[in-house]
Amino acid sequence: MRRFLTAAAAAAIMAIPAASANENTPTYIPTPERQQAQQEFADNGFGVFIHWGIYSMFAQGEWYLNYDNITADEYAKAAKGFYPADFNAAEWVKAIKDAGAKYITFTTRHHDGFSMWDTDQSDYNIVDATPFKRDILRELADECHKQGIKLHLYYSHIDWTRPDYPSGRTGLNTGRDTTLRDWPHYYDFMNRQLTELLTNYGEIGAIWFDGHWDHDQDSVPFDWQLPEQYALIHSLQPKVLIGNNHHIEPFAGEDIQIFERDLPGQNTAGLSGQAVSRLPLETCQTMNGMWGYKIKDQDYKSVDELIRYLVNAAGMGANLLLNVGPQPNGEIPAAALERFKAIGQWLGKYGETFYATEAGDFKEQPWGTSTRKGDKLYVHVFDPKATEITVPTAAKVKKAVAFDTREPLKYTKLKEGGISIKLPAIPEGTIDYIIELEAPVKK
Repeated sequence: MRRFLTAAAAAAIMAIPAASANENTPTYIPTPERQQAQQEFADNGFGVFIHWGIYSMFAQGEWYLNYDNITADEYAKAAKGFYPADFNAAEWVKAIKDAGAKYITFTTRHHDGFSMWDTDQSDYNIVDATPFKRDILRELADECHKQGIKLHLYYSHIDWTRPDYPSGRTGLNTGRDTTLRDWPHYYDFMNRQLTELLTNYGEIGAIWFDGHWDHDQDSVPFDWQLPEQYALIHSLQPKVLIGNNHHIEPFAGEDIQIFERDLPGQNTAGLSGQAVSRLPLETCQTMNGMWGYKIKDQDYKSVDELIRYLVNAAGMGANLLLNVGPQPNGEIPAAALERFKAIGQWLGKYGETFYATEAGDFKEQPWGTSTRKGDKLYVHVFDPKATEITVPTAAKVKKAVAFDTREPLKYTKLKEGGISIKLPAIPEGTIDYIIELEAPVKK
């Protein structure tokens, strides 16, 4: 089983701090049942993120309201035309399950404030504000429970439309009356919505927060009152996990650590410079360039790139939450479905080297990475031209075979540690040439 972050992985990535934002943060110890949920989450390895709301109507991504300086009132008129006639929860869940994903994270309410469920806290929702009149979340939740896939819920802490939200650095030109800012009222509104989500839709795997960064430039630190909110969530569903995409080290009460557009310890996108904690890890990444549907964004990552990213995440002890932005008619784009199918076929064949594995024994190499399951170390070679590789493991290697053919491979123990493996010609079109090492770790 994947143990959140192994000692070998820790050394490979960086020194690991305590899973708290600062020394004044109270120690947080998850309950035994939540620890079990953390382990199940880590073992699952792969989830699909779904960014969908009325912003799909504009086909400009989920931040359209912020970027194009549209007033909230004008933007809200799109709800009157939102009728996703081709939405089929059963088809969505089946396609995602067939892709090998073990959970879905769905945007219940993004920064534009529109709720994708039948909430009693606002009329600005999929049932009351659109001609569709169907509870999207209800149908999705029922289908997830039916098909045996976990459902996680994204929830934005910020709102570009409600005047009671004390706006930060985004959504400043949407026409809100700033004299009506009322944090206690807004906080109560959020908690009432979270109560609905965790009461009316069956078992939820995780709550995935976003938006804390909206106040990261305030002269006086903004108090989001997270401890009370986290306590409420855990009281409603004791097994539910909490993650917060705040781009800083985890706070007490958080059960997973999120990295946006980067693997743990990397920061190529400028959003994931935080240190790596001991919590279960998850990196969220787009399949193309945007989270929400954008009609011009056809720059999809190749199947090879996505599978290698997935394996690299596992090699660092992290899950991959791969995003898709459904079209306004309710269909998942064909390009995304094609990639889901290919990923599912690969995982169907090589899932043993991915699911319920731990981070590998060493950091990512120029030729690839590794994952571990018990005494087996799986070496993933991404370079099709490689003829010989050095595997810098401290484990005592007893045997090396090609995973596909079970053909024994010659290897040499190195004085400086690790082994050197002679590779046969890697077949053309191989995404990931996998070597299975019998390599027990000293207890």
